[in-house]
Amino acid sequence: MTNHAILAVGRCGVDVYPLQTGVTLEEVSTFGKFLGGSPMNVTVAAARYGEDCAILTGVGDDPFGRWVRLEMRRLGVSDEYVIVDPVLNTPVTFCEIIPPDHNPFFFYREPSAPDLQIRTTDIPEDNVRDARVVWFSGTGLSEEPSYGTHLEILKLRGAAAHTVFDLDWRPVFWKDTEQARQRYQRCLEQSTVAVGNLEECELAVGENDPERAAQALLDRGITTAVVKQGDRGTLARTADETVFVPAVHCRTLNGAGAGDAFGGALCHALIRGWDLERTIRFANAAGAIVASRLECSTAMPTEAEVERVLGAGTTDVLEAVA
Repeated sequence: MTNHAILAVGRCGVDVYPLQTGVTLEEVSTFGKFLGGSPMNVTVAAARYGEDCAILTGVGDDPFGRWVRLEMRRLGVSDEYVIVDPVLNTPVTFCEIIPPDHNPFFFYREPSAPDLQIRTTDIPEDNVRDARVVWFSGTGLSEEPSYGTHLEILKLRGAAAHTVFDLDWRPVFWKDTEQARQRYQRCLEQSTVAVGNLEECELAVGENDPERAAQALLDRGITTAVVKQGDRGTLARTADETVFVPAVHCRTLNGAGAGDAFGGALCHALIRGWDLERTIRFANAAGAIVASRLECSTAMPTEAEVERVLGAGTTDVLEAVA
């Protein structure tokens, strides 16, 4: 097995996006097929910056599963740790896109999804220990055996830098909010970086004020807390430093992939050892670029595109990357 610099764990599948935007799904007649799933999108985003990425996940033994593996390889992500489930189908997710901010997801993952069936025997132990970044999301904690596999990964990891917990709170995947809170808190204790919006922070640490949420994350052992506030910008805090970076504004087409773009940029910055302010400015700009585009995975920007936005002196992302 190959040890990869960035190892993500969790959700993948096929995103089916309407090619006609501004109308409800009932009115849509043409769709596009894209690689999807938040941890998968994060690896695609990081690969765009030249990082060596892999993901531990699962797909079905079906045409969509075969396409997912082909597409992730095409986009620069190793499929070495993709498990093929002989029973469950590869998940499909539809998104309704009515700009600027109506983007509900409709998940087809029943009775379960292959990415929630990863087991401890599937863990690439050496890569978990040696990866520069291990990235996981809250969705992967919602079912067994995936939850137990995440705990084993965190145990093997030993809270090494950079173990990143994307809080990724999606109530549709949970039957019990209190169980989710308990599992989040247990995993926070073994992570070093936490990333979430205000709703996710409230679930994880009981705080929805940015300053208090960031401090609560640090109090639980996190070394870098990143609190995203949408159009209001991003707060990041360590024990020694607090930075607030305003949002990069854009003409939003589909904001669904902005968080994943932020995540891939964050992984890249962590590996490169950038200071906190540069990291958050870069990640904010990457998220804004993807929010201005239709899809998620294939919309991820290059480093040159992000730097053009940062250096353009304009709030118009489309103008900056043209």
